[in-house]
Amino acid sequence: MTTTEPTTDRPYHLPAGLPKPAPYADGLAREYWEANREHRLVAQRCNRCETWQWGPEFICHRCHSDDLRYEAVEPRGRIYSWERSWYPVHPALQNGVPYVVVLVELPQAGGVRMVGNLLGDPRQEVRIGSEVEAVFEDHDDGQPPYTLVQWRVLA
Repeated sequence: MTTTEPTTDRPYHLPAGLPKPAPYADGLAREYWEANREHRLVAQRCNRCETWQWGPEFICHRCHSDDLRYEAVEPRGRIYSWERSWYPVHPALQNGVPYVVVLVELPQAGGVRMVGNLLGDPRQEVRIGSEVEAVFEDHDDGQPPYTLVQWRVLA
């Protein structure tokens, strides 16, 4: 895996050939993907009981209201859990292992947790509770273009 910032003339953090992510056909995650393109991190919040939730759902998992919105959250959190993968779960990752996947807790969003890749040395020491920030990786060559959220440990 490379640790350079993605641009049109440098490689992405993830190897080429992986399936392209896309919003659900039902439109449920459309606002999340649109916010990513604008380099904003969002999570769902219930308009009725104000509970935060992730991943996207059609109803609130607390009060079962269907009145939900996406709300911007600070693109920072803490590592709640992590795993170093040594197995290429897709042929495109054959030369991309190991890599680190983190579960990031967002305290400012009610403690919801998002999964993502941890950038940097794939053999780095990873500590539960380390502060991380979102890195928005634009894939302008995608059809349609999309932006992934990766994570980087704050020094």
